[in-house]
Amino acid sequence: MATQPLENGREQLVSTLAAPLRREFKVRAFAHRMNVHEAAEEALTHWQTCHHSPTVPTTGALAWAVSLSVGIPEAFKASCGRRGVTEAQGLAQALSLWLENNPLPTLEPAPQPVARLMIANQKGGVGKTFLASGIAQALAEEGRRVLLIDYDPQGHLTAELGFEDLIYEDDTETLMMHMDGTARQDIHELLVALDHGRFGGRLHLLPASDDAFLRDIALSKVSFSEAALERALEPLEDDYDVIILDGPPSLGLNMDTALYYVRRRAGELADRSGVLSPVWANRASHRAVRLLKAQKDDLCRKGRIEVDYLGLVINAYDSRRGKLVQENRAQWEKSTAPPVMAVIGDLKHGREAADGEIPLLEYAPESDHACAMRDLARELAL
Repeated sequence: MATQPLENGREQLVSTLAAPLRREFKVRAFAHRMNVHEAAEEALTHWQTCHHSPTVPTTGALAWAVSLSVGIPEAFKASCGRRGVTEAQGLAQALSLWLENNPLPTLEPAPQPVARLMIANQKGGVGKTFLASGIAQALAEEGRRVLLIDYDPQGHLTAELGFEDLIYEDDTETLMMHMDGTARQDIHELLVALDHGRFGGRLHLLPASDDAFLRDIALSKVSFSEAALERALEPLEDDYDVIILDGPPSLGLNMDTALYYVRRRAGELADRSGVLSPVWANRASHRAVRLLKAQKDDLCRKGRIEVDYLGLVINAYDSRRGKLVQENRAQWEKSTAPPVMAVIGDLKHGREAADGEIPLLEYAPESDHACAMRDLARELAL
């Protein structure tokens, strides 16, 4: 476990935490109108005053980091030393005790803006569309009202859900027209519903359009272009609980508008909206994430905003591909900013659903891929 100073005057405690506990703690913190960092600070401070806490299983724990007030990480580590427990065990005990002392509240949660998630990685073929579609389906299946936006000019998401013809329709307004202010119709008219019974009419798609390839050029002529997507989508936000973007396949103005859209808004809880990236267990994915993170950080610094990087998903993983693949996975799993949220195997169901233009949860609802999407949806706590 390490302590690292942060630019905001706080300190980052780096440890490991099992996924089920991490997921439950985030959901419970949000239910109590707290950021994860605030709840963790309360948990660690209280744990140090307790004389005994039962041992908590830590099998399968992955890297996890939390921002705390100066001095708390060192005090916590000293308490672990006095008790003779590992720091990972102490962290697990502290969070478990906090959950025990803070059951789900009966009060209404504080009002929050619509949750906004961008699935982003400019490196092609890593599973961006697969994740965006699967998570949206899982959320809709659980009763959430979800808008899925194909923000990738290539239109794979639109095609894989069976709406490819909409990309090339003539005399139709597009998302880009709503972004540059030339649209005359209501943006609701662009939406199509996935009418499968398991989604209960709660899952809608804003399809791609063939003018999206020129979006960077068009945005260069728009005043305050970073906010163009937000201005376009504002009339839709009250209709949904979650809006998910299948992000663009390149860095540039297009990516800036999407990053700005998923920024943390005034009064919004940390790690509620933000960016999730699929990656492969290879060096190219490490480089891609570094470039994406650099653009995000640059936009945050210049725009004085905060964009939460929620996590990584190692996709299409197969340990049989050799030692380098295994080593790259291990390197990813050491990451805390952002952390690895899931590892998804290289299985057939996602490809078959896409080829058949059928939603994954409709095509193979009990498959490992479908279960992974439901787990991710729960962990994101959107």
